[in-house]
Amino acid sequence: MMAKKPPKPAPRRIFQERLKITALPLYFEGFLLVKRSEHQEYKQYWTELRGTTLFFYNDRKSTIYIDKLDIIDLTCLNEQNSTDKNCAKFTLVLPKEEVQLKTENTESGEEWRGFILTITELSVPQHVSLLPGQVIRLHEVLEREKKRRIETERLPNTSLEEEREPVEDYVDVLNPMPACFYPVSRKEATEMLEKNPSLGNMILRPGSDSRNFSITIRQEIDMPRIKHYKVMSAGKNYTIELEKPVTLPNLFSVIDYFMKETRGNLRPFIYSTDENLGQEPIIEGQREKMKKDLCIA
Repeated sequence: MMAKKPPKPAPRRIFQERLKITALPLYFEGFLLVKRSEHQEYKQYWTELRGTTLFFYNDRKSTIYIDKLDIIDLTCLNEQNSTDKNCAKFTLVLPKEEVQLKTENTESGEEWRGFILTITELSVPQHVSLLPGQVIRLHEVLEREKKRRIETERLPNTSLEEEREPVEDYVDVLNPMPACFYPVSRKEATEMLEKNPSLGNMILRPGSDSRNFSITIRQEIDMPRIKHYKVMSAGKNYTIELEKPVTLPNLFSVIDYFMKETRGNLRPFIYSTDENLGQEPIIEGQREKMKKDLCIA
């Protein structure tokens, strides 16, 4: 008898997981063909515009993005002539690279252009061919983005040293640990990855000394292989012990580093609360206890 596959996440659960991971408001989404400077051909992604960042997913049901692009410093958006009249092509010119985008039809191309220009220029573009309802959405997004930036920049410049600690505590209350953190042993992490490969292949867990951390990954190249990496706490930073050590400002950046370096082949292992996998209630209880024990700043 074949093992029963875990149920696919519901749309609401997908939205909640993406919001939890990105911590940014969703303004627009849809399929995009993307060609970055290191790629020879276009690749299709389900794409979300959150804040001033484009997040790229393998498909519309994936909860973990495989790449992202910050467009806040967009220099200009250049339209390109397309041989296919049913699609739109344009280039995002950024300080360090140029990214080519292609949409599945001209209407979605106008929408993408409108939303990208609105949040990067903080004004609704006049020369876009959109319906009145779509223009209203642009104005709504503009107000949301202005409010988001005001809230982000609200911290006073004076007494910066005094304000720094409360700010870090506030962030930790919202997102104390990456979603793929589980207070499990090396053996338990290995078993979790082997039994549920569809949920991801990377777990962040406590180190053997309970003060530092480790990352356990499961890669399938010629055959499934389990590897472990130490992540050492270094003041307010974290250092991944590699041949050339990499130091990053927080554990979220550590997870992001592994995802980028493997071009999305490594994905955080995340249990969905919609899935009855038996072990989750224990994991969640342990997770809360571990946060208190570690006193993570």
